[in-house]
Amino acid sequence: MSKSIGSIALERRVDALFARYTAPGSPGAVVAVMQGGEVVLSKGYGLASIELGVPITPATRFRIASVSKQFTVSAALMLAAEGKLDLKAPPHKYLRELAPLPVTIDQMMRNCSGLPDFLELLRLGGHGLDKPARPEDLYAACGRNRHLNFTPNSRFLYSNTNFLLLGLIVERLSKMKLGDFLAERIFKPLGMNSTQLAAGIDTVIPGLATGYLGDAANGFRRAAHAYPQGGEGGLTSTVEDLLIWSRHFDQPTLSPKTLPSQLTAVSPLTGKHTNRYRRGVQADDLRGLATIGHGGLWPGFRTEFLRVPDAGLTVVVIANLGSIDPWRQARAIATLALEGNKKLKPAPAPVTEAEIKPLAGTWFNAQEPSMFDLAWQNGEATVTQNGLPFVLGRRADGWLAAERGSFEFALKPGAKGTVRVDLGAGRVMTFAKLGRRKAAPAALAGTYVSADSGAVWRIERKGDTWEMFVGGPLIAGGAPWTVQGIDDETVEVASPAGSWINVTQLAHIVRDRKGKITALEVSTGRIKKMRFDRQD
Repeated sequence: MSKSIGSIALERRVDALFARYTAPGSPGAVVAVMQGGEVVLSKGYGLASIELGVPITPATRFRIASVSKQFTVSAALMLAAEGKLDLKAPPHKYLRELAPLPVTIDQMMRNCSGLPDFLELLRLGGHGLDKPARPEDLYAACGRNRHLNFTPNSRFLYSNTNFLLLGLIVERLSKMKLGDFLAERIFKPLGMNSTQLAAGIDTVIPGLATGYLGDAANGFRRAAHAYPQGGEGGLTSTVEDLLIWSRHFDQPTLSPKTLPSQLTAVSPLTGKHTNRYRRGVQADDLRGLATIGHGGLWPGFRTEFLRVPDAGLTVVVIANLGSIDPWRQARAIATLALEGNKKLKPAPAPVTEAEIKPLAGTWFNAQEPSMFDLAWQNGEATVTQNGLPFVLGRRADGWLAAERGSFEFALKPGAKGTVRVDLGAGRVMTFAKLGRRKAAPAALAGTYVSADSGAVWRIERKGDTWEMFVGGPLIAGGAPWTVQGIDDETVEVASPAGSWINVTQLAHIVRDRKGKITALEVSTGRIKKMRFDRQD
């Protein structure tokens, strides 16, 4: 197979990006690049299995997690084209077990439904991805919930619930398992022979890579996960199968042929605010060039599917190591492939330490409520919110914004020692720097129950500290969570360290007219103001 000088040069530069993962005993990643319908690079780096010494190749299969969402949406759109599914209907029309909430199928596809993420619902009850669960447990979490994070279509907020339910709706209407429907209607017709829905973690999948956590300095360990997966993230695939799928955006053959345009169709939020999340895919920008794609994250696996339609470019990066960042790597590779493209604007000036140093610290807004730490870490402006770190880059309008589009966050200095934070959909709020934290009120001790998640929180004072004992529909017991005061009406709750991700949540204290604490309103990254009623 002959190669152009351009593809050889690109391969060598990509080799340099992934050189560290070719060291003996290291997991790694696979990369594929397609330009104008031609595959110019498809190459693996590192090991698919450290234990067996199996190298990663373009034929290696990976769990692609949330990249699955666009396929679930495609299945639903196929049924809509056949008149079997009404995109304006609520999900409970098709799943009678669900609460009748004013949400539409189309809003679910666009992550603007307001439905809380079922992973968060279960986590509030002490359960996590490393603990066994059954498909019916996940559906039950959705069925218990009566809470909406916001008025549907008023804002964007990522939620796996939307796509788990979409997959189940496809099954009800088609009378087929979602995996069988996808195979029959999408994968087989397109020749995506290495792609399948693997709902159970014990599914035997030839050539599937093992997922790892850690890094070369601290050692690697196998990533633990015990959740079944469905329409929200259950696919396994290869880079070349995803290139086949990308080509279908440019030359559609499946019915309806409008499927790619329906996936990328724009629909504004209430108030004509922009929602960059389309239908199972995310619209973004790469130095002036429009992009469409999606990322995927699961313990030990990370994926980035990136299309630059105006340049006829697709980049796919899939890793079996949690410390690799395919989002960044895919954009770095795309930039290399686009050298010489006149539409590619110069890179924005990097954020400097001098800009961040005066703003470093903890910032709080009680109204939202929301809190974050801003610091200069590892040579980058880093925000930590709800326990999770993310990097800020410079936006074209001068705001410093989260690099990724899976959530909305941008900031700039405000007046008199404040910062202005843009949380999307026109919600620009003033945050003040948090000084000395106030102690949690003594009356906080007690038991709190959430009907929407089934979680039970028992808060106790232990000398000068507070502990919280957590239980839920799937688990009871375990290490206590910690509770820390913020101001008179807000506390921060942190889950115990040592899991795949360590997260925090804020709880606003609700009082009656006499000042007695009657409830907590709990906010996490993907749940907003969910009520926990006091039971004692």
